[in-house]
Amino acid sequence: MAAYIIRRVFAAVLLLLVVSAVTFAIFYLLPRAAGQSIQSMAAQYVGKSPDPDVIKAVIKNLGLDQPIYEQYWHFIKGLVAGANYSFGPDPAHCSAPCFGYSFKTHTAVWPQIQQRAPITFSLAIGAAVIWLITGISTGILSALKRGSIWDRLAMGISLMGVSLPMFFTGLALLALFSFNWLHIWNVHYVSFVDNPAQWAWNLILPWVSLAFLYSALYARLTRAGMLETMGEDYIRTARAKGLVERKVIVKHGLRSALTPLITIFGMDFALLLGGAVITESVFSFQGLGAYAIQGVTDNDLPIVMGVTLLTAFFIVVCNLLVDLVYAAIDPRVRLS
Repeated sequence: MAAYIIRRVFAAVLLLLVVSAVTFAIFYLLPRAAGQSIQSMAAQYVGKSPDPDVIKAVIKNLGLDQPIYEQYWHFIKGLVAGANYSFGPDPAHCSAPCFGYSFKTHTAVWPQIQQRAPITFSLAIGAAVIWLITGISTGILSALKRGSIWDRLAMGISLMGVSLPMFFTGLALLALFSFNWLHIWNVHYVSFVDNPAQWAWNLILPWVSLAFLYSALYARLTRAGMLETMGEDYIRTARAKGLVERKVIVKHGLRSALTPLITIFGMDFALLLGGAVITESVFSFQGLGAYAIQGVTDNDLPIVMGVTLLTAFFIVVCNLLVDLVYAAIDPRVRLS
């Protein structure tokens, strides 16, 4: 087990380096390969009608006049040890981990990510709990009651949940419970530390709208997995041995059916941690998704690159955790 964990951690670290290199190449190597000059590349970091002295400062700070491998080395060094930038008499320090420095707003990217991450984390964690509980339980009941009214109703609602886009569900919930009719929820983010009860109450609508899509998908996947698993030979053997039906379903059937769901959950949850863009836009939350949109809109490349790297980090880490959980969930998986 220890050797397997070490191998998986080493592979995850290596993959993070590859992802960082590819991301860095997209932002720094491809424009130069397409014939863009270092002056025009630097101008993209400082906004419209930039001053020539500012462009020179950006070229110097980013090392755009250096070979690409040296630029990448300085970037990795900044992630570990931080980086210093100078604008004449105004020096700036980007503390480790330095995910970049916005030359348009003259702020480091990492403190902004730290400030906005709790909002996105709150959305992702709460919605994940809801869609796992509702989706998996609905899928199990539908599989056990195949062909019943409950099965048809649950799968019909699941089909509606998969078909309706998140922004429609979110706006419909806002119109029903916040804006026009019932006026139950005043949706705005409150820190969990300041008021846990108010934090949870204000996030119910975003959680439900975000979880509705995923719970519908997980219900259909759980139902399909349970129907396939419950027809296996080892399930019939377990029943023939006289095991209690609850133990047959939970210990033998559900554990095997959950294996593909773990993989999908790792990807879905990691992407949400990287920024629930649509949900934050609908409910006007200033999380990582809104921060990424701001970077794209303002053409602020360090912001886009910082959020991209953070999303890649979450995806790699979640996939690592998925690999480690496999053996505990599915006895057919081996650590070799």
